[in-house]
Amino acid sequence: MTTTDPWMEALAADRELLERTGTAERVADVLRRHLIEGRLLPGTRLSEESVGRALAVSRNTLREAFRLLVHERLLVHEFHRGVFVRTLTVDDVADLYRLRRMLETSAVRHARTADSETIATVVRAVEEGEQASLRQDWQEVGTANMRFHQAIAALACSRRVDEIMRQLLAELRLAFHAMSRPQDFHGPYLGVNRVIADLLTAGEYDQAERRLDEYFDTASTQLVRAYEQL
Repeated sequence: MTTTDPWMEALAADRELLERTGTAERVADVLRRHLIEGRLLPGTRLSEESVGRALAVSRNTLREAFRLLVHERLLVHEFHRGVFVRTLTVDDVADLYRLRRMLETSAVRHARTADSETIATVVRAVEEGEQASLRQDWQEVGTANMRFHQAIAALACSRRVDEIMRQLLAELRLAFHAMSRPQDFHGPYLGVNRVIADLLTAGEYDQAERRLDEYFDTASTQLVRAYEQL
């Protein structure tokens, strides 16, 4: 893979973020964000030479970052072949939705104690998705959906939940690539996200939780079926 690949060029643009720290954790953060934003497809080989050059980090630092992301089930290391973006299985997808349901519905139950800015972050993520849909930018709609669910989890007001959700959403974004028509997949959920955000803004927390639970029923079934047909 060369630095002419679009995702590699985007990766190089994040070099400045690493200049002050250069730690493996920060490199992992950058790579994880690119996964959440849908730039890295399942099966993509991550060349140590190319990625290290793009981010201007040492091979040892990069290997440690790769190790962290392998531990998070985002990358896989194949002996004598290298490091690749992980390809999920149907069991992975089903399990991810079980965990999401537990975390996010619980977070909505805690929304009563969240401040107005935390709820406003949920609304902004919905607005970003709606604006992206008007531009027909369906990759960005998917990314805005990730931000929406990260903001939902933030209603729990827990740093640990926030961290778990970042890792979970990066893994989940890999599953979304199974959908051949992202518009058909992401489009209908824009309205669902808007309803949930409006219910939270109005203080209708029980109704918001019910709508979110219904969302998980529909979305998990849709994605699992798509994986079973691969």
